[in-house]
Amino acid sequence: MKILLVSANALKEPYPVYPLGLDYVAGALGFGYNVKIVDINDFDSPSGLGAAVKDFSPDFVGVSIRNIDNTDTINSRDFLTEYKIILQQIRDNSGARIILGGSGFTIFPREFMQALDADYGIAGEGEKLPLLLKALANNADVQSLPGIVTKETARIVYEPWENEIQRHFDPEISPAKFYLVNGGMLNLQTKRGCPYRCSYCTYPHIEGNKMRFYPAEDIARDARKLQDAGAKYIFITDSAFNASYDHSREVAKAFIKSGISIPWGGFFAPTIPPPGYFQLLADAGLSHVEFGTESLSGKMLSNLQKPFIADYVFEAHSQALKAGLHIAHYFLLGGPGENRQTLRETLDNAEKLKKSVFFFFCGIRIYPHTALYDIALQEGQIKASQNLLSPVFYRSPHITDREIMQTVEEHAGGRFNWIVGSGENKATKILPRLYERGFSGPLWEHLIS
Repeated sequence: MKILLVSANALKEPYPVYPLGLDYVAGALGFGYNVKIVDINDFDSPSGLGAAVKDFSPDFVGVSIRNIDNTDTINSRDFLTEYKIILQQIRDNSGARIILGGSGFTIFPREFMQALDADYGIAGEGEKLPLLLKALANNADVQSLPGIVTKETARIVYEPWENEIQRHFDPEISPAKFYLVNGGMLNLQTKRGCPYRCSYCTYPHIEGNKMRFYPAEDIARDARKLQDAGAKYIFITDSAFNASYDHSREVAKAFIKSGISIPWGGFFAPTIPPPGYFQLLADAGLSHVEFGTESLSGKMLSNLQKPFIADYVFEAHSQALKAGLHIAHYFLLGGPGENRQTLRETLDNAEKLKKSVFFFFCGIRIYPHTALYDIALQEGQIKASQNLLSPVFYRSPHITDREIMQTVEEHAGGRFNWIVGSGENKATKILPRLYERGFSGPLWEHLIS
């Protein structure tokens, strides 16, 4: 049976993201199927994808939907039109049945099934694909399978994958080349599941709230494969790499033992680390720390249900800085309870965080299965029947988006490391030139004055 896996994510700002999830799907399929992975970024036009589909002649096509939109209130755009074009190319060049999946699909399974008219969908982790394929081959009832979605599905069962998880990375057949040329970044995952309850976040819904750890030695082995394939930088995609200090320290030690020599980075929660934590990670190659800080107002951190207070942020920042690491802080402004006072508190406190890049996002994207969704519903900002597939952002009733942006920009005073929005305009101008000159990695550290 021929299975074609398609990465549909064409978003390249601030840098392109390797489709890690499809490696895990390929690993789940194993050797019982003829599997091919293609990436929309490898084609100059949608017709290129169509030609690849026709040439492979698959029985099934799995389309991974990672991004719903660019989550930017300043330059908001969704990707549904692009996904429709991709599916049309598949239909025009094959009679294969189409299966949707990916993190974006998991958030809006019914909406995507309706909008794209696919045959099947997988809500949650893609390792369930072999179960669906076997059920179809045996003419069994697929409706009883957890996470499997059809046009007739009345109730979707979300269950984390508790069985074996195995990544299949083969540089000869993976779409790695595009990413090696454009920034040199490949991805790694050390665990699934997030124990935090941040009010706006979809990670617990997508992966569950119980952490499932990969053995540190296996992670280091995969990292070595990426390095040997030509990766110049590894980004760890965990919701928060340090959600378990014990496990992340074991990963760092395994990196050192395996001789990982390329730099790496990831997302971190600004909680207070154990003594020497960031120095150990720096010794293991960590170069970039991206803190999901979101606010430096005590009131807002509580409202956003963050697992830390402002003082923890200062301590985590200080220890990361002492270890010689590049640091970025991400802020989500305009959430429930945001006002002039809380905004001013955040901006004033940000001044205490030296040698850092700040990314300020105004307005928080509303997703189902989150506490923020319930708040927006209670406040009448959305309706229970509303389709949120097109970007909808929470707006604080106490301060306007325009005032938030103006206040941040005035406070920034033209400093290049204070970025409002995703920084697409600045990144578009800077990053390609740096990549052409041989630089690799996220490169936002070059914005620090």
